[in-house]
Amino acid sequence: MKFRPIGPAALPGCAGEHLLQKAYGTADRAERFYRDQVLDHLNPEMVEFVGRMEMAFVGTADAAGECDASFRAGPPGFLHVLDSRRVAYPEYRGNGVLASLGNISENPHVALLMIDFVRDLIGLHVNGRAAIVDDVVLRRDHPALPVADERGRAPERWVVVHVEEAYVHCRKHIPRLRPVSRDRDWGSDDTRRKGGDYFGVRARQNAPVAGRR
Repeated sequence: MKFRPIGPAALPGCAGEHLLQKAYGTADRAERFYRDQVLDHLNPEMVEFVGRMEMAFVGTADAAGECDASFRAGPPGFLHVLDSRRVAYPEYRGNGVLASLGNISENPHVALLMIDFVRDLIGLHVNGRAAIVDDVVLRRDHPALPVADERGRAPERWVVVHVEEAYVHCRKHIPRLRPVSRDRDWGSDDTRRKGGDYFGVRARQNAPVAGRR
């Protein structure tokens, strides 16, 4: 959805969304949702919610519309609300693919989904336009940004999302989860134990081929 002020001829959402609402008879329900739940900023309750989240799902697409869904996690506060219209999340050293950042460099539209699986069983969608900002640059204006995560990793850069839409994800079907220890075999050289080759892709690619020496 793309947020537009609600009026007689203007509603949030794309043309296809509105056409299907008419075709499927959901236009009245959709309009109530737009009016009651969709904002173009974060209200205080949303700010509090974002501040206690420990994970988020990130949706991006490149210039051709090829999509990628990614996962980000950290201690409460790793999603940092800069103000009511901007949310930032850190990017650390990873596998070097930079799929999400690559998409954002071509197409700034981004979707964040945060879900509270533990306490309230509710979610928050934040859609908007993203910019990639180096850590040192963003920290000049926002010195309260977290310096490192719980494993001591320092952010290399940040994705700053300029909020265009913020709305609830209802609790229906959200499972309740229980937090457990986050200990991982990060110091191990065993790729399988670390989860880096959980699906056996590398193992199969490196397996000897019959008849070859």
